[in-house]
Amino acid sequence: MIPYHIRWMEVGDLPQVHAIDELSFTLPWPANSYRYEILENPASLLWVAETMPEEGERQVVGMIVVWLIVDEAHIATIAVLPEFRRLGIGRALLAVALRESYKKGATSATLEVRAHNLAAQQLYQDFGFDVAGRRQGYYQDNREDALLMTLQDLDLDYFDWLEGDQLLDETGESGEI
Repeated sequence: MIPYHIRWMEVGDLPQVHAIDELSFTLPWPANSYRYEILENPASLLWVAETMPEEGERQVVGMIVVWLIVDEAHIATIAVLPEFRRLGIGRALLAVALRESYKKGATSATLEVRAHNLAAQQLYQDFGFDVAGRRQGYYQDNREDALLMTLQDLDLDYFDWLEGDQLLDETGESGEI
């Protein structure tokens, strides 16, 4: 097993983050977007999941970007390298992002997800997100619809529920894959 941890994204992570983005999405963000989010957007909260092998190089294997807009956490993007998917890294990233957004004043969360991306939809439903609407032709590459998903009542009771469902450990910031 390889240990990993979740930490704030840094400018030095950008080549690996952009590679994850390109492998995960047909419409990746422009390369300079993450730099802007880190250095210039005070509403952005960004994390990476990084392996911590006993030997060899550490590797960024996942990332998440959240925009904190007044009292709402908007999940702008989340992705994990294909070979590291379904190992709990996406769950850990989402749990940390929601917890830290709550600490900074968020009382709800929103996101858009492709209508065909059932695996991502299931992850969000596991965290209590509900479908609140549909954005017709939202994605520019193929005009696919997006589902708008929301999580209301981001509060201490919610985090107690997450811990009870074992979606959030005591810190939520480390694990093994």
